[in-house]
Amino acid sequence: MKGIVFLLLLDAISGREALRLIHLPATSNVAENSPPETPVHKFSVNLSASLAPVIPGLPLIINSSPLTDAFKVNWLSGTDFEVVTSGNEQLDYEMGPNIFDLQIYVKDDVGVSDLQILTVQVTDVNELPQFQGNLAKGLDLYIVEGANPGFIYQVEAFDPENTNRNIPLSYFLIFPSTNFALSANGTLFSTTEFDFEAGHKRFNLVVGVRDSQGLEASTTLQVNIVNINDETPRFTSPARVYSIPEELASGTIVANITAEDPDDKGSTGFLLYSITTANSYFMINQLTGTIQVAHRLDRDAGPLRQNPTISLEVLVKDRPSGGQENRTQITFIVEDINDNPPTCTKFTFSIMVPERAAKGTSLLDLNKFCSDDDSKAPNNQFNFSTPSGVGGSGRFSQDPAGSGKIVLTGDLDYENTSNLAAGNTYAMIIQVQDVAPPYHKNNIYIYILTKPENEFSLVFDRPSYIFNVSELRPARTRVGQVRATDKDFPPSRVVYSISSGGASLQSPNMFWINPQTGELQLVTKADYETTPVYILRIQATNSEDTSSVTVTVNVLEENDEKPICTPNSYFLAIPVDLRVGTNIQNFKLTCIDLDSSPRSFRYSIGSGNVNSHFTFSPSAGSNVTSLLLATRFDYASGLDKIWDYKLLVYITDDNLLSGRKKAKAHIETGTVTLSISVIPDPTTIATTTTKIIRQVLRENVYSPSAWYVPFVITLGSILLLGLLVSLFVLLAKAIHRHCPCKTGKHKKPAVKKGEMKNTQREVLVETIQMNSVFDGEAIDPVTGAVYEFNSKTGARKWKYSSLQMPRWQEPSPHGAAPSRSVAGEGARPAGSTVCFVMAEEMESTR
Repeated sequence: MKGIVFLLLLDAISGREALRLIHLPATSNVAENSPPETPVHKFSVNLSASLAPVIPGLPLIINSSPLTDAFKVNWLSGTDFEVVTSGNEQLDYEMGPNIFDLQIYVKDDVGVSDLQILTVQVTDVNELPQFQGNLAKGLDLYIVEGANPGFIYQVEAFDPENTNRNIPLSYFLIFPSTNFALSANGTLFSTTEFDFEAGHKRFNLVVGVRDSQGLEASTTLQVNIVNINDETPRFTSPARVYSIPEELASGTIVANITAEDPDDKGSTGFLLYSITTANSYFMINQLTGTIQVAHRLDRDAGPLRQNPTISLEVLVKDRPSGGQENRTQITFIVEDINDNPPTCTKFTFSIMVPERAAKGTSLLDLNKFCSDDDSKAPNNQFNFSTPSGVGGSGRFSQDPAGSGKIVLTGDLDYENTSNLAAGNTYAMIIQVQDVAPPYHKNNIYIYILTKPENEFSLVFDRPSYIFNVSELRPARTRVGQVRATDKDFPPSRVVYSISSGGASLQSPNMFWINPQTGELQLVTKADYETTPVYILRIQATNSEDTSSVTVTVNVLEENDEKPICTPNSYFLAIPVDLRVGTNIQNFKLTCIDLDSSPRSFRYSIGSGNVNSHFTFSPSAGSNVTSLLLATRFDYASGLDKIWDYKLLVYITDDNLLSGRKKAKAHIETGTVTLSISVIPDPTTIATTTTKIIRQVLRENVYSPSAWYVPFVITLGSILLLGLLVSLFVLLAKAIHRHCPCKTGKHKKPAVKKGEMKNTQREVLVETIQMNSVFDGEAIDPVTGAVYEFNSKTGARKWKYSSLQMPRWQEPSPHGAAPSRSVAGEGARPAGSTVCFVMAEEMESTR
């Protein structure tokens, strides 16, 4: 092995294993302004003797002098690579460095590396002349119209090859112009005077530049002629006097003033209009010159009644402000029209007339409410049209015609069927109108309401009511409905209420009546056993009368009471060897049902009766039954594993019903909960042998739904196991200390002929207990002693200390030996009991 290492070291010293960069160091050239990915230099990587691959991402340029990001390394194939331009930096021969030293680094997976330098020289290339700044992209120039010909702009460019800028460039116009000239040194001149209104608005010039070697470049100049405000606007609308009628709506256009600006001929978008005369009747749109009505033109009131002529001065001004302006005078003559219709202080009248009013009764005089504001006849004269409307024909009219005086001419009896068809409400329309053109009209609406009178009494449709309701029906159940009416029209709203009755000991308000419909409902369930019949007094009231009626509600008896048993819950303890068919602790269940016969009870056990150990006798037909043990317990074979049973007993009152009736009948079921704890034989003694026996008894006494119980038990088991291990170590040390082992082989003493070997057992019991609450008592079937037990955990103890389990004595070889007591706390202490039993067979000889 040492020889191999030495050979490898020797081979590395000889250079055969070193990782190397081939074709480096080297020197390469690249032209300035080269695009990205331009090849600069190719090289290869010679792998080491171990053939370890190059780390991904390498070779890599790790440094350069001067610093630059203009180069990068590309992979070609296998171990071949190439240095190319990256495009991140422009290579400029005139402005930047010309020589770069690039450090190229490579490393393989075993840590062998190499570093070489590539020198890159930037070569010079002749470049086009360049315009600077915004001139390179094209430039907008502006000349005010009317300006004298002369200098406009100095064009400048530079040659990248001429860093000192001492070699002149030659400028020229590529497309010659009659309006402009460009000198060789780049000075742009105008040769004419420009007029914007004559169409000289903009010119496009292409300027060229040439360097000393004949390379040319160009850019675009756009010369814009700036329009100035040098012309006065002129009005073009011919009319100066306008006649308009009064009462035109606000916003109505009454004149359209137009003008034009020679500075922007053909367009009115740069003119502003205004009215310089103070007035409140008209306004002008400052952009379009349209004049509109701003305020009501009332020829018959205010200043226009004396002078209907309005004179205005209109000013037009071009923009921007401070430019040219012009003024003109216009006149409006407001013409008079018949514009005031007859008017009334009220246009809607509502009249209440008793249904027995006499014919010819005067109802309304419209002349007291109507007038005309026109100042001269016939414009201020009016009359009334014939009344028209639904139901009014033959009942109402004007007397005389057109006078506006309304009188009753027909019958308004509310109970008359023809009047009822009209609804006893009559709507009429009468028009008040001018007698002169244009005959303005206004509608007057007259509503005549018939006032009904109380002519008939309020009575119920029955002299009394009898309703039946099952005691099973829930609250809000409909019991029945009462109805009271009278013959008066229109039918008035009747309100129903319970004036007396409908109460019980359990509920002061057993019934509720809908005040609008008279429907009687239950407020709560009725109970036949408490109150079988209710007598109510129902009162009906409208706006005129009150009436009452008697309502009898019979409660129908139903099976709605659950069986109630005594006791409702109970705890029982039985020995594990109880004989089948035995009445468990003489337990009896006594049940009653307020609405069922004692023979109607049927008993069944729901959840908890695992392996069907328990049954009731009799199972049906009696209100008293006993709990019996149906099958024996078998814990030895593992058939039974549960020591504590929780039985849910169902008591159903359907025993007297046939199968067909059970499907339709209402059945009630009561429940009883029984907790039964099976007690193992506390006197059972485990057979001992020469072996060391370890017995661990565990029992789950928690509910499966209690998720935290397994966690607590697991934690307690771990702590208990640690305690037991420590006790076992202490016990082993005590045995070792008191019973030293002999080195020689144990020899059994000789047994004389005719003597029998006597076996002695020593039992050492160690018990760990937790305090328990004992809530039950039972009698041990073997000893007859009374012991207490915990119904949840199964822990037990003798009730009286004098009745402890008798200590059994073990014989000695000589016929007498001290006895060793055994703990008498019961077969199942609280929690878990762990016993270590050590037995030793001893032979004695006589």
